[in-house]
Amino acid sequence: MKTVLGKIAIICLSATLILAGCGQSSDSGSGAGESSASIKIGVLFSDSGVTAMGEKGLKNATMMAIEEINAAGGVKGQQIVPVYEDYASDPSMAATKAKKLLMQDNVTAIIGGYTSASRQAILPVVEQNDGVLVYPMQFEGEEYSENVMYMGPVPNQGLELFIPWLLENKGKKFYLIGSDYVFPVQTNKQVKKLLELHGGEVVGEEYLPMGHSEFASVINQIKEAKPDVIFSTLVVESASAFYKQYANYGLSPETMPIASIVTNEMDLAAMGGSVGEGHISALPYFQSVNTPENQAFVEKYTAKFGPGSTDAYMESAYYSMHILAKALEAAEDMNDSKQLIDAFKGIEFMAPQGKVTVDMENNHTMLNFRIGIANKDGQFDIVKESPEPIAPQPWSKLLFPDHEEPWKK
Repeated sequence: MKTVLGKIAIICLSATLILAGCGQSSDSGSGAGESSASIKIGVLFSDSGVTAMGEKGLKNATMMAIEEINAAGGVKGQQIVPVYEDYASDPSMAATKAKKLLMQDNVTAIIGGYTSASRQAILPVVEQNDGVLVYPMQFEGEEYSENVMYMGPVPNQGLELFIPWLLENKGKKFYLIGSDYVFPVQTNKQVKKLLELHGGEVVGEEYLPMGHSEFASVINQIKEAKPDVIFSTLVVESASAFYKQYANYGLSPETMPIASIVTNEMDLAAMGGSVGEGHISALPYFQSVNTPENQAFVEKYTAKFGPGSTDAYMESAYYSMHILAKALEAAEDMNDSKQLIDAFKGIEFMAPQGKVTVDMENNHTMLNFRIGIANKDGQFDIVKESPEPIAPQPWSKLLFPDHEEPWKK
């Protein structure tokens, strides 16, 4: 199988490797209870390193979904056995772990990856070994692989609605700040194009290393630029540090809000509700979504993992695992990667965010869109949402009107 990629950039983050096996020590990484009547699924996230704060929730939600599936009878009468690997926030280690899961553990599919750098590192390993990767995160688009199911939003499902709303409601001048890796850089290329199309302008742009936590000089630049909106694609620890220092410097969301498509409830908890209050995020899911499925999801998650908030990435990992189980059930031969990928097409699942549906053609997912304003309790008040799920356009028709769709070749 082959890949059509946008711009490939892989960042290798140095970290200490920690091997873990589904909540217990294991040389093979296999979960307990493996038998001949079981289906092994690779679970590939980070318990250590600079992105661990974000990835642990995805691991938890994936494991919770597996428990639910097994409690309901499993898949084709077989239990799912998770084989967990910690890639320590290092994309090169993610590739190594993916190869182990496919070649040594013989997993049927892998669910995992966090940053675009980690996904792009895993991708050639999955293709070369004819595996299946279920990627639960949002990403910058401009990529398609026959071996990957992209379960998070692409720009037309978020940015293309969010930027015009910000221009109309908050102002025309944007300062762009992000972590220095694939997703923020590529996302901001699209933000700049959208601003150009809708009459906005960029008054500053800055990228900082992953894990960066000192923003004094950048905040001084922002104060001098006087933007109407600060558009942030900072992730995990960097996000909470920036929001805190923004507040310490006396900046106010009433006159210069931080807007983001990545900042979620986990980040609000890390920075404190009073710090996040008034800032704006756009995501498919917030914990405040009012659906029966979300109420059950939040109750189960907090009962199992303790007090705290759910967020969009946990929710995506959760429904991704449930949709994978439905595809495994539908595939005549689940160990044939083409049959398994084909089985995803058209699957619907009532996720906590509402109905999500796998597109019939492009390995992406129809998702909801919401804008939320953070409150002092560390939650988001939803101020706008799409009336129905939005179909994915991996290459945005607005930005790439003449791009040939690779899945139709």
